[in-house]
Amino acid sequence: MLYLWLTILVLLNGLWLILVLFSLPGTWFMLITTALFAWWRWDEGLFSGWTLIVVAVLALVGELIEFLAGMVGARKAGASWQASIIGLFGALIGAVAGTVVFPVPIVGTVVGTCLGAGLCVWAVEASRGERPDRSMQRAVGAGMGKFLGIVGKFGVGILIWLIIAVAAYWP
Repeated sequence: MLYLWLTILVLLNGLWLILVLFSLPGTWFMLITTALFAWWRWDEGLFSGWTLIVVAVLALVGELIEFLAGMVGARKAGASWQASIIGLFGALIGAVAGTVVFPVPIVGTVVGTCLGAGLCVWAVEASRGERPDRSMQRAVGAGMGKFLGIVGKFGVGILIWLIIAVAAYWP
């Protein structure tokens, strides 16, 4: 019966991993689900405290990668701090709008996130009197940075999922 529960845990964490592509906190859901499972079945010693700490640190790293990548992309392209920070909010709004406007699973959310970040950076830079080509270059930097942040966080999420899956079945 224990292996059935472990399989359910691993499958559920796979679903949480997919949420990362929607810019949702799937890595944190994997950590919380696994920690609750470890607490529930503590007598069996399935997950060590060190495993949970490593997963928590990786979840934090994934969040930082996703959060900062769009800002770093915009800054590297020459955007102002104000435009870079507003681009973060644009990414959140774009994720929601993209999910509705582009009803293709995952694609709409990722495209919306990148476009939202880029459009907000472009709008701020254009309102500051920047040349249109420079504003567009900075917007593309923000959008690409956000995309790379999503990919980076997803990579961290895969690592978290693998750590939990191996720890679940390792004797």
